[in-house]
Amino acid sequence: MDRLSLNAEERQILGKKVKKLRKEGILPGHVFGKGLESEAVSVKEDEFLKIFRQAGETGLIDLKIGAEKIRPVLIREVQYDPVSDIPVHIDFYQVDMTQKVKVSVPLVLIGDQPESVHLGETIVLQTLNEIEVEALPTDLVEKIEVDINPLKNIDDAITVGQLNFDRNKLTVSAADEEIVVKLAPAITEEMKKQMEEEAAEAAPAEGEEAPAEGEEGVPAEGEAPAESEKPEEQTPKPAEETPKE
Repeated sequence: MDRLSLNAEERQILGKKVKKLRKEGILPGHVFGKGLESEAVSVKEDEFLKIFRQAGETGLIDLKIGAEKIRPVLIREVQYDPVSDIPVHIDFYQVDMTQKVKVSVPLVLIGDQPESVHLGETIVLQTLNEIEVEALPTDLVEKIEVDINPLKNIDDAITVGQLNFDRNKLTVSAADEEIVVKLAPAITEEMKKQMEEEAAEAAPAEGEEAPAEGEEGVPAEGEAPAESEKPEEQTPKPAEETPKE
């Protein structure tokens, strides 16, 4: 992946005062890393969003802080305003170029869907949307493509072990047999109606309550308990004598 660059400035404004920066189109952030002291920075919002669209969370970025410092970083986390959904803070993770890092890489489907999908008989069901990989920062990839052309029949599947990527550079945490995508039968209106009818038949009738857990074997009112359920008779204890003073 090509190295991108983003300009940043050392940030002196901290705490609640950063609201003023956001109004000016500037985002606050922090740079941190293993064995490094965290550094407060700020970047222009429009420039950051442009880089973020290209790099995602796996693209290596040269973060240029002022005129002298250049730090190789990954975008580790972007915090968003819960109402407006605009970014409000960024965490940059400075990497050691000689040490491997773990990141989540998106799995992107490519290829043509089978004819049965167009006929409404099947659906392409993606059960894994991203996968954690470990690699040197310079070996990270933006995405891993998954070719769905081999999917022809129901229950045909593509597993992690069948993904196409450089296994000498990337190590994945998922098991080889884990399914990424498969061809599944489409749920038609008729099938949906049948499932609803079966669910209705399995449900208790109106006014009828299913027996609660632990109620089995509870005798009806006026019915004597089973022999094994009778309480043991206890011999009354003699009254204790009050000691004389």
